[in-house]
Amino acid sequence: MEHPEEAVEDRADESLLVRVSPAGLGDARRGARVDRAQDPRTRRTRAAIVEAATTLFLRHGYQGTSTDEIARLAAVSKRTVYNNFGDKERLFTEIVLGTTVTAERLADELASELPHAEDVPGALRDVAHRLLETVTRPLVLQLRRLLIAEARRFPDLAREYYRGAPGRTLGALAAAFESLAERGALVVPDPQRAAEHFAFLVLGATLDRAMFEGERSVPSPAERQRTADDAARAFLAAYGAR
Repeated sequence: MEHPEEAVEDRADESLLVRVSPAGLGDARRGARVDRAQDPRTRRTRAAIVEAATTLFLRHGYQGTSTDEIARLAAVSKRTVYNNFGDKERLFTEIVLGTTVTAERLADELASELPHAEDVPGALRDVAHRLLETVTRPLVLQLRRLLIAEARRFPDLAREYYRGAPGRTLGALAAAFESLAERGALVVPDPQRAAEHFAFLVLGATLDRAMFEGERSVPSPAERQRTADDAARAFLAAYGAR
């Protein structure tokens, strides 16, 4: 994906953020000028295609979605889809990797805030709640299930998504825990393992249930808060400074 700069959110739920690159594979093959990719009309067209494709992929799966259907829902021609994204596979790739923008933002916030927290238990509860809120959004869960279903067809894409989303978040947590340990606020022999423990305490059971039972198992705000508080408390029991 080339220097993504534009984001699209689902209008109904506003919970799946998809970053759209300004210049796609189709443009590159045809030697399109860079200023054309920056044209507001081109950007709007690309955003409309991504939004339509995201809706259809989540509704019908990769195999069950055709380029004709994407073009029809986006109110563009099939040629326009090809000119902007090359083919359906490239469009799917852009959408999946574009959703890592949420993980990137969360990781950046963790890197800038958590190492300097004065109230470490409160900060851990807040991080746990943000993780739960982000990962249990219905469209995020749908995307995760879709990517797992397509992992055999797109193994490299699945690995890259893991590095850009769960892996990036774990890395940010590990770095933050290491900094807190240096301050004496935590006792962390292995920061990466501590990050994995924290993530599983927060997400493990809830995410497993949501993967199999669907959106009806998504916890309420009160349940998320209770899970986040309990996870932070358990983590501090193991890693808190004494």
